[in-house]
Amino acid sequence: MKLNNIILVPTDFSDVCKNAIDYAVKLSSLINFKVYIYHVINKDSQAAFSKSASVEAGVTEALNKLVTEFSAAHNVEIEAGFDHGSIFDLVHQKAEDIGANIIFLGTHGKKGMQILFGSYALKVITSAKVPTVVVQHKVFQGIENILFPINTFTEARQKVGYAINISKRFGSTIHIYKERSSEAAEASRIEIISKQIIKEFTKAGIKYTVQHSEKTGESAKRLVEHAIETNMDLIMIVTEPQIGTNYFNLGPWNEKIMFNEAQIPVICINPVELGRVYFDI
Repeated sequence: MKLNNIILVPTDFSDVCKNAIDYAVKLSSLINFKVYIYHVINKDSQAAFSKSASVEAGVTEALNKLVTEFSAAHNVEIEAGFDHGSIFDLVHQKAEDIGANIIFLGTHGKKGMQILFGSYALKVITSAKVPTVVVQHKVFQGIENILFPINTFTEARQKVGYAINISKRFGSTIHIYKERSSEAAEASRIEIISKQIIKEFTKAGIKYTVQHSEKTGESAKRLVEHAIETNMDLIMIVTEPQIGTNYFNLGPWNEKIMFNEAQIPVICINPVELGRVYFDI
């Protein structure tokens, strides 16, 4: 899949999706990316645009208004389009067709995402071939500080390349957040993974800090509290591969991070299988 420096933003024309567009456009203005605003026509669209000459005409007009509004405010190339069908299938296909580097999803939280994407809510994220950023109502404030959690999940190492790339593009500081474990084997594993990641950050010459969770155990609540206290602009997580399938898991920990009460945007990365294993550095 050839990447063309494009951010894909699906929209249902809600305020939170508009915020995701705003976030994507402001980000694009800093790195010279394009933005593609995308709508999938479904029964809600048909109801919303029932008074238009046609549903397609109503959707086209709404998309054009967004393009005009954001193009006038920012020096960013913006395109828009729509299709009929399932958002689960079409978002991934559209991302591949246009060569999107990343997908931005606006959501009111888990319930809001289910309303927007129906029963395929989380599969839109866990089946993506490129990273997905979950955005709520919090407006774009730059990407100066990125929280980088490390636990026993070895695939955390696949976040390294993205973290380095983002840090270099935006001058961001990566804040490694190491989980504590009362189990000697788990603690040793976390330490090994951390050393490997720190070595790569040092070699790349990016800014980073290392902090430890104050208590043992995997706690999304503590991680989010830490992100709030330290004014993080973005949290970077990686999903877990379901062995023998092309899908990934978003367990309770991931979901609590993604739909955090502070509305800090979260970038979700699906690990790439490398031979018989996923992890890499």
